[in-house]
Amino acid sequence: MTNSSSPLTHYLPNVSSIVYGCMGLGGNWDDSPITNAYVEQANDCVNTALESGINFFDHADIYTLGKAEQVFGKVLSERPQLRKKIYIQSKCGIRFADANGPKRYDLSADWIEASVESSLQRLNTDYLDVLMLHRPDPLMQPEEIARAFEALKREGKVHHFAVSNMQHHQIAFLQHALDEPLVANQIEASLLKQDWIDEGVYAGNSEGRDINFTSGTLEYCRRQNIQLQSWGSLAQGLYSGRDVKGESDAVQRTSLLVTTLADVYSTSPEAIVLAWLMRHPVRMQPVIGTTDCARIAASCQAMNIQLSREHWYALYVSAKGHELP
Repeated sequence: MTNSSSPLTHYLPNVSSIVYGCMGLGGNWDDSPITNAYVEQANDCVNTALESGINFFDHADIYTLGKAEQVFGKVLSERPQLRKKIYIQSKCGIRFADANGPKRYDLSADWIEASVESSLQRLNTDYLDVLMLHRPDPLMQPEEIARAFEALKREGKVHHFAVSNMQHHQIAFLQHALDEPLVANQIEASLLKQDWIDEGVYAGNSEGRDINFTSGTLEYCRRQNIQLQSWGSLAQGLYSGRDVKGESDAVQRTSLLVTTLADVYSTSPEAIVLAWLMRHPVRMQPVIGTTDCARIAASCQAMNIQLSREHWYALYVSAKGHELP
């Protein structure tokens, strides 16, 4: 169950078309210690993902303040044979408030290299398959980032590089200084978060003036063979089982439609929500972050279905709450 047509398969052969996001692993976002229960949870999630067809795992240095990587590293230390069967992606660039300053973004060479070293130690691995810059840093210098990337590549610590939450002007600006191609861009996208589609639909229409998305990003990524990944893909279960009493009419109506289509396609509601993302020609690679093993397995059913054009539009319009212009 792979995404053979995905741009990312050029760099990561046989990579799965869905990514398991590890943000929920390791417990709370505090300095409490990792427990055996958290290690067991991580093992269960990894096992379910692998059994369901996922071989790509998404991390960040900040997730549960480093504990997500740490608990995943414990899984790898117990089962070192897994490393050659999976791909690991991690992110850097977000720094929380500390004695030196407020919450900030840092894509300086020193911080990138130090973050990677720390991630490798926590993950108990010698290399990352993909390093992703977590957020665009207004102070970033492409040439400085290039030096960090070159050092990490030369030392074998990172195989490929990517970005997250960037629009195409920022990606192109960064890419001009790099010898290595940027292989992915992770953005927020779901049935709930539709800006990535709305920008094109409302082009030249005053109703689209407040859309927080930058024109041309989808097209740029397609032309440059940059894999688009989606975070927040399941919208925290809003359309696939969460109690929607008190939610808007559009949410309640769309939740019912998802359930109806799950019956039509003989699949799960989670699969319908993800299949909507994956039906777009950009070949979106959804990241799912649930720690519920049943929902991980249910989500992976999306690999085996393709929504019709009519059903795709039905979901889009329903979630929007009004007809298209």
